[in-house]
Amino acid sequence: MRGRLRVTTLTAGAAVLIAAAVVLVVLLVPGTSGSHPTPRSTSTVALPTSAGPATPATGVYFGAWVAPAVYTQRGRVLAVNTLQKQIGRRLDIVHIYLTQSAQFPTTSDLAFVKQGSTLLISWALNGSRDIAAGRDDGLIMQRAQEIKAIGKPVFLEWRWEMDRSNLQSVVGSPADYIAAWKHIRQVFAEQGVTNVAWVWCPTAKGFASGTAQAYYPGDSEVDWICADVYPPSGPLSSFAAVAGPFLDWASHHAKPIIIGEYGVRLTYAPQERAQWLRAAAQTVVADRQIKALVYFDGPGQQPQSSTVLDGAALQAFRSIADDNYFNP
Repeated sequence: MRGRLRVTTLTAGAAVLIAAAVVLVVLLVPGTSGSHPTPRSTSTVALPTSAGPATPATGVYFGAWVAPAVYTQRGRVLAVNTLQKQIGRRLDIVHIYLTQSAQFPTTSDLAFVKQGSTLLISWALNGSRDIAAGRDDGLIMQRAQEIKAIGKPVFLEWRWEMDRSNLQSVVGSPADYIAAWKHIRQVFAEQGVTNVAWVWCPTAKGFASGTAQAYYPGDSEVDWICADVYPPSGPLSSFAAVAGPFLDWASHHAKPIIIGEYGVRLTYAPQERAQWLRAAAQTVVADRQIKALVYFDGPGQQPQSSTVLDGAALQAFRSIADDNYFNP
């Protein structure tokens, strides 16, 4: 769709969708984006060709994780509806997070699908070595069937930010992680799941340090490449500076890019936050390999890391949402 979309309020009691056997492929129609910067130059079951979300012919999917005030199904729907009303449009992508034992889909997940948004599912599971050894196959098969039953294309990130040092006890070595990734994909293939786009998503700063690249499973295993982009504590660093090492690496891989998380801290001045967001959007427009942009609208683990949208930052976010380039 193009331009502003009317938002319909959803209820947490959205009816459960009936699983569909056929995945619909939506052909996206290019549109105009106004004046923008010059683009950057840029014996097992066979893995199925992904029928996950289509790559926009032009422009960028626009989405967010929206933290609810109360973590209930009603609260999750209310949070997304509130942001959509504030920006005057539907989110193309709604980001959700799944722990190993979390229910899926919930009534709120189904409400987001029903309104026409695509789910970006960040999924955590047990340790890589247990996964690769087949010890979690029952859990993986269950999740595969649940995702298949959605009957709509989804983005799936297994174990995002795997390059973080505090996750190494479960992630293991890069070889452990890659073996687990391939095993999960194989189980999904055996379950006949074809509505998933596989998203590999480390931290952007991991590319600057040279640690993220080692965890890449390979072009044949990944549909979309991704990074989570946050300015470090201390003096404000631009989106372009933080994302730069990742974007340089990604330019050597013929894959669409999704920014799975990004945000600017509340510790910066209101106008600094607004300018940071506008500059981030310009960086995205200038790199035509980027095809999806997903904000993290929520509190951090510490107050200073909160990236909640408010005031001038919210107005800047709305101005980005109004741009046709972010309405593919």
